[in-house]
Amino acid sequence: MSKNIIVYTRISNKVLKRLEENYNVTFFKNYEYIDDVHFVEKLRNADGIIGLELKVTKQLLDLAPNLKIVSNISVGYDNLDLEELTNRSILATNTPGVLTDTTADAIFGILLATARRITELDQFVKQGEWQEYLQEGHFGVDVHHKTIGIIGMGEIGEAIAKRCHLGFNMNILYHNRTRKRDAEKKYKATYCELDELLIHSDFVCLMVPLSPETEKMIGEREFKLMKNDCIFINGSRGKNIDEHALYKALINKEIAAAGLDVFEEEPVDIENPLLKLNNVLTLPHIGSATIENQLRMSELAADNLAAGLRGECPPNLINKELIPRMF
Repeated sequence: MSKNIIVYTRISNKVLKRLEENYNVTFFKNYEYIDDVHFVEKLRNADGIIGLELKVTKQLLDLAPNLKIVSNISVGYDNLDLEELTNRSILATNTPGVLTDTTADAIFGILLATARRITELDQFVKQGEWQEYLQEGHFGVDVHHKTIGIIGMGEIGEAIAKRCHLGFNMNILYHNRTRKRDAEKKYKATYCELDELLIHSDFVCLMVPLSPETEKMIGEREFKLMKNDCIFINGSRGKNIDEHALYKALINKEIAAAGLDVFEEEPVDIENPLLKLNNVLTLPHIGSATIENQLRMSELAADNLAAGLRGECPPNLINKELIPRMF
């Protein structure tokens, strides 16, 4: 008998068709369906769930007694209640690795665009304000040979460091839970404590996962430590910073600008004051959002799902403590 799976939100059409050939699939366009009668009905018989950023909570799991696996189409998994999933012997998987270069491209692009004020000046031209030679008030700042501080030297952080070192001859400082000797050697990166990084960096790039330890890790104190001409980039999770403190730092000219791909609430509230500032570049969480990478992530998530539904250990199992219990 075919397994019953729920598929939701961002997934490649090619992979969706593959899933429909092998399972009884119910597709939901969005992911907040806990009050949707149809969604709850399908949960009762669901063997697997695959998609992007569904909040898998105790409440949801209580409605899904047959669930065997949740396959995230993302590297992050702060949407999952891992403790509850593990207690119920439900597999949780993600898609690391395949999005590293794609996300690093996006974050470095945000850094460049913020430094050179590309989106702001694009609107300057389109709105007919370019009437004479560009004046100094619209100049950006150089990126090459500057100092970047990378907070979180995981795979994506290292890929950003590679672009900084090989492409722009930047001086690289980094802060991480553990030293990354290979990165230090390959990219001449220097490990330092967080405060030292904040004080000395021309660009600060936040790339840590969301956890109780990292939530609001960059706030009023940290912004005050940064240079007045520092540019702050957040490519991690919106909740890792205090948005109100960032807004204050910007309007008080404690830092020069910010480039944000993530927000505390997504989609971002149109009344968020950060959206009113010209020196803030705002994007709709585009880090891994390319056609090619969407296919790679969807395929890997589908492979994880298939393995779990066959009773095998998925290649990207998050709650590895289940291995001795189930495999």
